[in-house]
Amino acid sequence: MARIRVYGDLRSGNCYKVWWILNQNGLDYKWIDVDVLAGQTKRAEFLTLNPNGRIPVAVFPEKGVLTESNAILNYLAEGSSLFPDDRWQRAKVMQWQFFEQYNHEPTIAVNRFIKQYLKMPSDRQQQYERNLVAGKQALEVMEHQLQQTPFLCGTHATTADIALYAYTHVAHEGGFDLSTVVSIQAWIKRIESIDGHLNMAAASAKQGSAATN
Repeated sequence: MARIRVYGDLRSGNCYKVWWILNQNGLDYKWIDVDVLAGQTKRAEFLTLNPNGRIPVAVFPEKGVLTESNAILNYLAEGSSLFPDDRWQRAKVMQWQFFEQYNHEPTIAVNRFIKQYLKMPSDRQQQYERNLVAGKQALEVMEHQLQQTPFLCGTHATTADIALYAYTHVAHEGGFDLSTVVSIQAWIKRIESIDGHLNMAAASAKQGSAATN
């Protein structure tokens, strides 16, 4: 199979999801770093790949371009236990992924971006404070489920877990306290015990090392 080209930035949890499944499944790919803060996603050559001007973007030479992190994640996980064959279980996986994109990512990921990369500008302070409340509610929804099952969709990890792990394990970087959500803490440890797993910091370090060799 021809080599997959992936445009992304491993400071992004959405890009990390794609990197994780590529490496977990031992797929052949070329990673192309894209700096959002430098405006690279708004350049004409990038917009020909994704007119929405967002990363990640995966280019499959035999098929075409695929965007949106969870779509790429599910496609690459097809045929593995991470993306179940059963229609109901697939729907449950996607239920959590929609939750991640609509409730979790807009608060937890955005606060991390405001705090770590924008360095808390005064005009984003109110948004940051609002997100602390809404993000805590999103974490409580996860905590409620993980008090009942070891993973979000039952007894084993799926792409729902990878999608939500991406920004949850670095939620403290956006001002969120995970010390009170003990089931989430245990879930993070379960994901990190998967063979071959690397967290975002380790993935970024590995990718950076590969790029210089």
